[in-house]
Amino acid sequence: MAGDIVGDMSSTPIVNWPGELADQLDWHWENALKPRFAGLTDEEYFAEPVPGCWSVRRRGEGVAREVGSGEWIIDFAIPAPEPAPVTTIAWRLGHLIVGVFGMRNASHFGGPPLDYDSYAYPGTAEGALDALTEQVERWTAGVRGLTAEALAQACGEPGHEQDSLATLVLHINREAFHHGAEVALLRDLYLGSAGRLMT
Repeated sequence: MAGDIVGDMSSTPIVNWPGELADQLDWHWENALKPRFAGLTDEEYFAEPVPGCWSVRRRGEGVAREVGSGEWIIDFAIPAPEPAPVTTIAWRLGHLIVGVFGMRNASHFGGPPLDYDSYAYPGTAEGALDALTEQVERWTAGVRGLTAEALAQACGEPGHEQDSLATLVLHINREAFHHGAEVALLRDLYLGSAGRLMT
């Protein structure tokens, strides 16, 4: 019987786990998020659905700590206030570009050094979507190029040093799905109200 079990196990197909993880994000990006982000206007990008939103703003106009190296900054605070403020599409895209993908690309896949303080935030929807696309594509290519052995190694993320790289990749995928869905919903609300409630 033991021989039969070993024989059955040896015929089990080998799963390309890096490819599976990359494909999960790549499919969602190409089929769900990019189509929903297409045509995003600057008005939508900056629209504030409620008073007191955090957003990307011109330097000197921030409503929290101003973070960023260029003309445009992102509202930020550590620790975040309780309850956390509602954030605009611009803020959410900035978070995806820097905090979700950019910093991890720098740590794991040879991307340029990047953090919230040093980043020059885009002042247009087109600029933000171009930057996000670049970061997503670098991340997806990096994950696809990993080995199963590499995925099992500790990722070294501050506060999660012993978590595997696979755990980090799954977290990044969830973050992209989560914040991407928020952006899509904010677009729906803006378009459904013809911008009347988001000025």
